[in-house]
Amino acid sequence: MSPADFAKIQQQENSYRKHEEHEPEDLRQAAEQLDHTCPEEMAEIGDKIANATPEEIASMRTRVDTQMTYELNTAQMLKNQMGELAADKHVKYIISIEKKKDSFESMVMEHLRMNGAYWGLTTLDLLGKLDAVDKEEVISWLMQCQHESGGFAGNIGHDPHILYTLSAVQVLALFDKLDVLDIDKVSNYISGLQNEDGSFSGDIWGEVDTRFSYIAICCLSILHRLDKMDVDKAVNYIISCKNLDGGFGCTPGGESHAGQIFCCVAALAITGALHHVDKDLLGWWLCERQVKSGGLNGRPEKLPDVCYSWWVLSSLIMIDRVHWISKEKLVKYILDCQDLENGGISDRPDDAVDIFHTYFGVAGLSLLEYPGLKAIDPSYALPDDVVNRIFFGK
Repeated sequence: MSPADFAKIQQQENSYRKHEEHEPEDLRQAAEQLDHTCPEEMAEIGDKIANATPEEIASMRTRVDTQMTYELNTAQMLKNQMGELAADKHVKYIISIEKKKDSFESMVMEHLRMNGAYWGLTTLDLLGKLDAVDKEEVISWLMQCQHESGGFAGNIGHDPHILYTLSAVQVLALFDKLDVLDIDKVSNYISGLQNEDGSFSGDIWGEVDTRFSYIAICCLSILHRLDKMDVDKAVNYIISCKNLDGGFGCTPGGESHAGQIFCCVAALAITGALHHVDKDLLGWWLCERQVKSGGLNGRPEKLPDVCYSWWVLSSLIMIDRVHWISKEKLVKYILDCQDLENGGISDRPDDAVDIFHTYFGVAGLSLLEYPGLKAIDPSYALPDDVVNRIFFGK
């Protein structure tokens, strides 16, 4: 090693030590800044690394180390202070539902079975237990729900709908089995539901809702066929549903609602059109959904509900305003809604559990980085590793 090389290394180490002298508050802010860095900025960081000075490299290393430490400490704190997720109980509860086909819950959910499959299987995947089900049996049933139009029904013998079509595609994505689909047939069904004004109908009967706009965009994106629809018209329609409070309704002039806001924000995120959102105004509306119990409601003056742990939280994450609510209180609220004896999660503490709220509760905890759960993508509502496999092949 030459004296010049030795001097360069020494200079880098000195710079690194200098950055270690930051106060905890400085480190926390640095961690949050990195956590909110968008993909475009990360790409720029990658370019800068190639020509970075020792001081700049040391600074980057400090930021990464700080972020990792901060997230690990936060996750452990949540687990210690808020209680335990009864993961094994929830797995048993989900599996038991399939075995109780004659139960009341199964009967009333018969027409929504495709959605139920998505909720249950995604929950199992987030818990690391997707292998607890027979993949081939699920896929065989799922494909029997496909209509000749290309769309999927909620169960065998029912009518196709865009809602069930997305759930079917998401389930196949979980199993890495999108190749069993006739992609053109499915994408033609979805694109055929787009109306002249850019909106989407849910089925041939013509109901229009921004939920369907999101579903079409999400589904076609997963299938790599966004070219099948008029994206510009779809985005313009969604923007027309924006209200003065920053939120979105189901149609132009419709009341702002957290569920619709998720659909619109996620659709804009997928299409690269989030710049149309007033993030501060919308963030304020969303953070006001948190009530004293720590739970979130869907609109003003309504009771909290575990499902909004997803609708509100994912929207806040997509607009980089998730730090505006108390994560700790929300974690406690979700955990308080568990049935610790039989498994499952309810809408509110001590209410009856169901698969819908079990999924959204676990998904919400995943967004909150609760220990032991796989990470979930806030726009596609699929585990991060599944989304990475779809778009990056890994």
